[in-house]
Parts: sequence; C-alpha cells; structure tokens
Amino acid sequence: MKKVFIKTFGCTQNVADSERIRAYYWEKGFKEVNNWQEADEVVINTCIVRESAENRAWGFINVISNFQFLISKKKKPKIIVTGCVVGAYGKKDIKGVDDWVNINKFLVWEPIRAAAAALISISTGCNNMCSYCIVPKARGKEVSKTLVTVLTEIDKAIELGFKEVVLIGQNVNSYGSDFNTDSWVHMGKKRIKSRFPELLKNVAKRNLNKISFVSSNPWDFSDELIEVITKYKNIDRLLHLPFQSGNDEILKKMNRAYTKQEYLDLIKKIRSQISDVRFSTDIIVGFPGESEKAFLDTVDVCKKVGFEIAYINKYSPRTGTVSAKIYENDVPMKVKKERWVILDNLVNKK
Repeated sequence: MKKVFIKTFGCTQNVADSERIRAYYWEKGFKEVNNWQEADEVVINTCIVRESAENRAWGFINVISNFQFLISKKKKPKIIVTGCVVGAYGKKDIKGVDDWVNINKFLVWEPIRAAAAALISISTGCNNMCSYCIVPKARGKEVSKTLVTVLTEIDKAIELGFKEVVLIGQNVNSYGSDFNTDSWVHMGKKRIKSRFPELLKNVAKRNLNKISFVSSNPWDFSDELIEVITKYKNIDRLLHLPFQSGNDEILKKMNRAYTKQEYLDLIKKIRSQISDVRFSTDIIVGFPGESEKAFLDTVDVCKKVGFEIAYINKYSPRTGTVSAKIYENDVPMKVKKERWVILDNLVNKK
C-alpha cells in the first residue's frame, strides 16, 4: 500500500482543503502517515498570505530535498505542491518539487474534525481587493457553492456524528453574491445582495449544537444577518469581525470599506440585539504610514470593543499586492514589534 504525508500551511480554508486532499488519496488506496520519511508522496498545501508562511513551505521542501536518502536507505518521496502558491504563481523553479497541482484537482469532499466540529467550505476566492492581501490573486474571484450543495455536505457531516460545524469562506457575508445581480446599499456602498443569512438560517434549523463562521467583514454584516443570529441560539455568540486598523487614513490605504466610527457603530448595533455576543478580530500593525497617532486609534478600538481575542500581524509587503507596489514600508520592525506587544497585552493577556 502506498503512503502519503500531507503538510498544511495557512488558514482554516487551507485546513479544509487538506481534508479534500486526504479523501482524494484515501479513494486512491493510499494510507496517510505522520512522518514524511515513510511516505511515497508528500503533498504540501501552501499559504502565501504572509511571507513567513511561504518561506516555511520552501524550507520544508528544502529539508526533504537535502535529506541523505542514500545513507538512510530510504527512497525520496514524490513532492507535490498545491494551494495558494500554485494559484498565485503557477509553477516555480524550486529544486526538489516533482509536481505543481491546482487545489481544484482534489474534488473529493470529506468533513474534517476540528475538535468536535466539521469544517464546511461555502465559497472560495475573494472579490474585496484589500491592498495588502494576495488572496484574490492566489484563489481568484469569489465562487459560492450552491445552497443545496452546502446543506448536503452538512447533512452528511451530521450523519457521521458531527454536532458542530464551521462555515468557511474568505468573506462568508458575501456568500451567494455571484448567484444574481440584485443589489443593496450598505455603509454608503453599493453591494451585491448576500444570501448568507438564508444559508445560515437553513443550517441553524438542523440538529446541530453549534454553528460558527469565518471570516466576516464589517461592510456587509447586514441587519438580516444579525436577526438570524439573534433568533437561533445554536449560532456561536463569538463573532470574528476583523477591523485591521482603527485609523481612517490607514483603512483607506488598506481599501477597507468602512471607517473607525462605522465599525464601532456596527459593534454597538450587534450588541444591542445579541446580549451575550463576544468578538474576536484581526489587526495589522505597522502598515505603511501608521503614525503613533494612527496606532493609538487602533488601541482605542480595542479598549472600546473589549475583544476576547485578537490575531495581530506585523505588516510585511507581499509581492503582487497593491500596498507593496505603491507604499513604502516605512515603519521600522522594532516599532512594529513594540506595537504588537502593546496590543497583545491589552487584548490577549488581559
């Protein structure tokens, strides 16, 4: 029996994709192993959102390529690279890689167990074009699964014994925006109508103890979505709502379609209808042009919201993004680290 080792880098979406890879190899008769040295094939599911994640993938490939196979009397495994690197770059001239495979080749679906939860991907790709983000280039335009497909996958997960599900998308709020051209106006912007509240309501009606979703964006967190969360108690009250920066000038540079006050108003609205709601968030420190005053605006948002947890990232330019092309990376790493510590102490270590 042939053996496969799967290495995953990056976000929850990549974790879910790796489960598709796992099921694909199961159907081919492979056995999964926990040590790459025992494998006939090594599949590396890559992430390029941050340079550090991409470099870890190349480092792992280098470890395999430089292993002393003759001395150990082991056969070198076939190295297959998939994920965001392939989506963004196609093939690269990397020593040791035998094949570059688009993630869409792995079409078999099987729910992944994250603790007690099944991870269900409802869409892939992104249309938002935040200036610092490479995801639209790596994963392409947003494509939503049909409502029937998502519910069928959830019903299968329930049959397998899952009582919790996590709905995954680069921006779940815009789920179904590619189904029609009906539009609405929200936060002063013309937006394509989302069908996510409809999907979430259908999922919540099923025999599930807990439904969570990631990620959301503030500009299309609709009143209808708030109403659905309020009505169904099995929808998780911990909402992940990235704000990235509390400074309006930085938000504009990031191409985030809201202001500091609009974000705070949204938090207030949600809290007025969902009394037991809690929030987690994403923050970038040291974005180009982030002055001390701009950073203090971010600190102010953290103090006013009282996040349960914050995923804080130090800005680094990614080749191929707008911010890397037009903005100078002018905040010293020492300052970025200092600001990271301040926010980590304020939010995560309170």
